[in-house]
Amino acid sequence: QVQLVESGGGLVQAGGSLRLSCAASGRTFSSYAMAWFRQAPGKEREFVAVISQGGGSTNYADSVKGRFTISRDNAKNTVYLQMNSLKAEDTRVYYCAATLRGRTTRDDYYNYWGQGTQVTVSS
Repeated sequence: QVQLVESGGGLVQAGGSLRLSCAASGRTFSSYAMAWFRQAPGKEREFVAVISQGGGSTNYADSVKGRFTISRDNAKNTVYLQMNSLKAEDTRVYYCAATLRGRTTRDDYYNYWGQGTQVTVSS
């Protein structure tokens, strides 16, 4: 199995940047596609970005395209989400997730989830 731990969240002013990290335990990290999702209280979980096992392919939600970048370093067992030009509507709890089923935006295909990290964007 793989355990995922997010970090890097916090409070930032609108227009600013944050970089989230997700550290994975286990020896098969490179076998998993990795994704970021986000969720507001009382709302359904929302897809943000996904990256393929080798890092060669990515998909983004329209709401973050051009502002967020997902990347991975398989040697460090870590996936990142660089968030630029942050907006108030980006305020969410952000979760990383892993799946062996390849790149997908469907949260029900992901087997492993981190605990979440809070991102708050102030105006």
